Amino acid sequence: MATTTATTTGTATATTGTDRHETRPQAAAKPVRWAADAVATMREGARLRLDYTPQSLWRVDRFIEELRREGTPYDAVESVLRGFGAYAGEVIARQTGAEWWASGGDHWVRTPDGRLWDPMEEARRCFTGQGSLRLLCRDACG
Repeated sequence: MATTTATTTGTATATTGTDRHETRPQAAAKPVRWAADAVATMREGARLRLDYTPQSLWRVDRFIEELRREGTPYDAVESVLRGFGAYAGEVIARQTGAEWWASGGDHWVRTPDGRLWDPMEEARRCFTGQGSLRLLCRDACG
């Protein structure tokens, strides 16, 4: 049976007997789940395929734009936007080797160059017509 402990860096370490290996940081648990939920919801509900590539963020930006144009109230899409932001963060993490960081209920992505990115806030900005998850990913991935 594996036991999991948190290291001082917040990374969960799984230990099985004598073997020990690093897993994703604890801060990644919620955003990874939110992203997976967004992927499943879009696949089943909107027939939109999200494959964790930077190109897929163009489709997410367009979907958010459609929600805004339809006059959808923010309260009705708040969790959807959180999922899209988490999805964008996961795209960045997979492209750059970035890690999720969390504090006080907020989640950010820290790229290997030390910069922090807030994809959930960018999804909210996208909904107001002031942001773009695709451009956030482009900037974060360099």
